[in-house]
Amino acid sequence: MSSHPRSETLLYAYIFGTTLAVTLLVYLLRGFGILTFMPGGILLLLIFLSIGTGIVYGVQKTRRY
Repeated sequence: MSSHPRSETLLYAYIFGTTLAVTLLVYLLRGFGILTFMPGGILLLLIFLSIGTGIVYGVQKTRRY
């Protein structure tokens, strides 16, 4: 048995955590008025990307090998 499945799940966890952190940071900075030049479509894209990576991570975590 190789350790690839576990490290792959860890990779998805890092990707999910990073996209979630960036999304929250952009949302807060836009709310405070610092990133007012950023269009709302970018924020929606980040939210959907966070949801998508969260779903992929959840499926990968519950997957049996």
